[in-house]
Amino acid sequence: MDDKLGDKILIREFNEERDSEEVMKLEKNCEIGSKEGISIFTNMMDDPLCRVKLYPVHVMLVAELLKNRKLVGMVRGCIKYVGTGSVGRHVNLGCILGLRVSPRHRRKGIGLKLVESIEEWLMRNGAQYTSLATEEKNVASTNLFSVKCNYVKLSSLRIYVQPVNSPPKDPPSHITLEKLSIDQAILFYNNHLRGKDMYPVDIDEILKENLSLGTWLSYYKEDDWDGLHDEDMINSRTPSSWVVTSIWNTSETYKLQVRKSHPFNFFHATLSHARDVIFPCLKMQVNYHSLQETFGFFFLYGLLGEGERLEELMNSLWSFASRLADQNKKDCKAIVTELADSDPLREHVPQGSSMSCINDLWYLKRANDQQASDEEEDNLMAMRPVGNVFVDPRDF
Repeated sequence: MDDKLGDKILIREFNEERDSEEVMKLEKNCEIGSKEGISIFTNMMDDPLCRVKLYPVHVMLVAELLKNRKLVGMVRGCIKYVGTGSVGRHVNLGCILGLRVSPRHRRKGIGLKLVESIEEWLMRNGAQYTSLATEEKNVASTNLFSVKCNYVKLSSLRIYVQPVNSPPKDPPSHITLEKLSIDQAILFYNNHLRGKDMYPVDIDEILKENLSLGTWLSYYKEDDWDGLHDEDMINSRTPSSWVVTSIWNTSETYKLQVRKSHPFNFFHATLSHARDVIFPCLKMQVNYHSLQETFGFFFLYGLLGEGERLEELMNSLWSFASRLADQNKKDCKAIVTELADSDPLREHVPQGSSMSCINDLWYLKRANDQQASDEEEDNLMAMRPVGNVFVDPRDF
């Protein structure tokens, strides 16, 4: 291992006027593919804070070499107010996002110093717990968080990626697909998230964001859901089987650019970097003779379901999302969602040769200066996030 940089680097807050260009260069330099002559980088619309600025409490820290003021690392952090149904209270959850270290300056302790610095900032600003995610096969990251930083694995999640099918299939005639109003969706989610291990308290703000295309519910026509259009009755009687999802169009603000196009086997490599990068879809059809492709994706968020007959309902929602994306195929070329290993909906995600997935690990740690009873601590560490309801779409 190379010598540690120690006091040769300065960890400070991001300065938009001074650092934006260097941060974008560092982001690009850290992406998969640069060594193979293929450049995949995240276009953050010239806004390095786009992943965290929607939260009232957020920050971005950079690692700067003192000898030449060069930026060699960065990390973003924010605080979310989440509900913990099993514990029966709300907590301030600090989230660590987008840890990057320049390839030439890795294995020098910069990543550890960035994590420790962002943890300190989050705790100073009221975080009771800190959390982060990394891809399961990223051994360097898992060792950093679990061994050096003492994080406990909270849950295993799986990211599903599928190219937009053209033409998408129409839904079966015996299935109803209804779009909920924002108020209906808020009432529905609040009712069905209550009692879950971990869920967003500000679901109303999430659903009102401009990137949200809406919320759709799929159920069998035979159930004849009378209370759907009566907000006072929306939760009084639900169908025997139903699946609901909200659809986010990340294509509007967050794109990928693939330069010097390459056969699709390359996209396998990008999946190992997918947690913090909006990744391309495996086996996606691109023009291999072009110099670059720019595209985005639809994210299925708040994917929940109950009942015994979920497979057809899930397929109908997935096909609808594909049809919606197909209408916007110029910018949107993939459907993405994320589900916990323990989520029964995982069994009903449409399968096929075009579907790809990777494993994601979520880690949690209690802030050192926070007091918690042994029982509360055990309950929190045993929590399982509600699939992609825990994966806030604003992080993308």
